[in-house]
Amino acid sequence: MTGPGPAVEDLLRTLAPQVLGLLVRRHGQFDACEDAVQEALLAAALQWPADGVPEHPRSWLVTVATRRLTDAWRSERARRDREVAVAVREPAYAGIAPPPDEEPPAGDDTLRLLFLCCHPALNRPAQVALTLRAVGGLTTAQIARAYLVPEATMSQRIRRAKQRIEAAGARFTMPSPAERDERLRAVLQVLYLVFNEGYTASSGPDLRRAELTVEAVRLARELHRLLPDDGEVAGLLALMLLTDAHRAARTGPDGELVPLAEQDRGRWNRAEIEEGTALVTEALTWSPPGPYQLQAAIAAVHAEAPSAAETDWRQIVALYRLLGRIAPNPMVTLNQAAAVAMVDGPRAGLALLAPLDDDERTAGHHRLAAVRAHLLELAGEPGAAREAYLAAARATTSLPERRYLEVRAARLTDRR
Repeated sequence: MTGPGPAVEDLLRTLAPQVLGLLVRRHGQFDACEDAVQEALLAAALQWPADGVPEHPRSWLVTVATRRLTDAWRSERARRDREVAVAVREPAYAGIAPPPDEEPPAGDDTLRLLFLCCHPALNRPAQVALTLRAVGGLTTAQIARAYLVPEATMSQRIRRAKQRIEAAGARFTMPSPAERDERLRAVLQVLYLVFNEGYTASSGPDLRRAELTVEAVRLARELHRLLPDDGEVAGLLALMLLTDAHRAARTGPDGELVPLAEQDRGRWNRAEIEEGTALVTEALTWSPPGPYQLQAAIAAVHAEAPSAAETDWRQIVALYRLLGRIAPNPMVTLNQAAAVAMVDGPRAGLALLAPLDDDERTAGHHRLAAVRAHLLELAGEPGAAREAYLAAARATTSLPERRYLEVRAARLTDRR
């Protein structure tokens, strides 16, 4: 049996948070609604390729999901009689969805869903994981790889998060300004991870998943519209735009990965670069620098360089050092090491990598092995670099990254 195809997958990913938002708005039972929506999406993935996409696909999904809710309520005798009566009495989507020919509100339900998933009853890892699942559309396996935990562990985390939201009596409304600020950092982290998964897919044959980057940028724009005075919201949107600007130059004619230093900068999207640079420059004039603003500033320095050789690496190192003080993280150290190597030589960069071997978040991670391989190659150790490239290739689940790393290793074979 073949899959639903890219067009249907894109449509389902777009509609999923809208449908879930409609059901949660009506019933307020996140766990049951999310399960019902997943069943409706599965039914669509099986039926639509054969029967064709219905005229009103969102209403189709709402109808099927609502029927699944009705079936679930009928089978659970412990549910309150009132809920059962309402579910049986009302038409399939009466009071839940707008008329089939009415357009959904522009992103409103999706944003409400974002903030609901970041309810304070959940800890930060649960908030991010649940939002990636319900809004970002990532599979449990993809989220587990993002967190470097087993898939079974992540599945349990998501299930418990949905149950806690229901137990907390969370309402499907936008939070008050004070509560909104509390949840906003988790929302930003979610969008950051969704964008990263789309820009460099953690697994599969393709380097990127365009639907995720498009959705992350769209939601970041909506957040910036709602919260124009938040510097980190502006910083995240700027970071996404400056990163996405490289998209056309990241792959070669055969789909092979092209690293930043070798990209044709004439193919970079200048409109995105100009917009992103303006956003972060303006935000840094009035907002205390935060992690997303600093990462955007680093991306802007890269974007403004005419060539890799003309990059202002000293400025990038200074920004990474500031970022490391504000938001210490092993991935920040990893990127800082690569920048330090360009200023102080590869040995200095390798020295920064050494402590990461003992950090459970990066030990065995393919990015650590890949950066080490690059620095070893620069240091004139082709044999050690080749082994590190191969170790990175074995560790990654992205086929384009694996092919790139294997090619790098093969080029060093005769230099040992």
